[in-house]
Amino acid sequence: MTKFKFILLAITLFYLVTNYSYGQGCSDAGFCTINSFKPNSTDSTEVFNNQFKVGAFYGNADNSISVYGNYLEYNRQLSEKFGLDVKLTTLAQNGNGISAFGLSDIFVNANFKASEKVKFTLGAKIPLSNASKTYDKLPLPMDYQASLGTFDLIFGIGYEIKKIQLIAAIQQPLTQNDNQFIATNYPINSELRTFQSTNKFERSGDVLLRVSYPINITSKLKLTPSILPIYHLSNDKYTDEFNVENEIVGSQGLTLNGNAYLDYEINSKNIIQLNLGMPFIVRDSRPDGLTRSFIANIEYRIKF
Repeated sequence: MTKFKFILLAITLFYLVTNYSYGQGCSDAGFCTINSFKPNSTDSTEVFNNQFKVGAFYGNADNSISVYGNYLEYNRQLSEKFGLDVKLTTLAQNGNGISAFGLSDIFVNANFKASEKVKFTLGAKIPLSNASKTYDKLPLPMDYQASLGTFDLIFGIGYEIKKIQLIAAIQQPLTQNDNQFIATNYPINSELRTFQSTNKFERSGDVLLRVSYPINITSKLKLTPSILPIYHLSNDKYTDEFNVENEIVGSQGLTLNGNAYLDYEINSKNIIQLNLGMPFIVRDSRPDGLTRSFIANIEYRIKF
């Protein structure tokens, strides 16, 4: 049985790594990566009230752009039922002769454990930029912005049945950003003329459902496959060069992502996690610049 699990692990990782280039895109606003919406990765019965994480990621985005960044996260268990999470993110993009970097967002959320099987999360995404970066005095598209620039409300519920872990959540923007990108403002020979205009961008909300199932490879090594459908609730909007508001047709709809989490428990306090992800189904239009055909994330966390 152990040998079979190792074979399953090898096949899964091989598939993800060798086939990522065929993925068309993965869109989310970051809420699928907060602590309470990720699969539970430990079976340890030892209780710690504090957890600190540091992580880095690399991915391939639309329009020949590479993305990379890092994050810091702190989780605090206030009592048996209540906990708090704070996460700070950064993002850099490189492609088409343009490089950009900036602080992205702060995620703050509170968790309530209603029972051993049911957990609730309420939080917010606080932007650290307003998506108004420029290049040669011209506004850049969302693909080069460090943040969506929106203040978002986040709510989710988690449920566990046997070993199957289920998460359902919604992220709804309460404000919009200050992006002013209009593709036709760029020269005819510029690659950016092919990007979606997002002047006065109005972004819709998202709902997600995550289904994951942990598989113990050894006492210290765990593989957790995860399926993550995200539905963008309505078409986004922008205002064109004639000051006319337009819907971005095709921006509403489903993105279906697959993830594989590999956790190595050095000891009860120290864990290293590798997370690989790619999409299987994408929306026709993804103007928010969050598309990822492949992403790899490495994380170290310590409990105390």
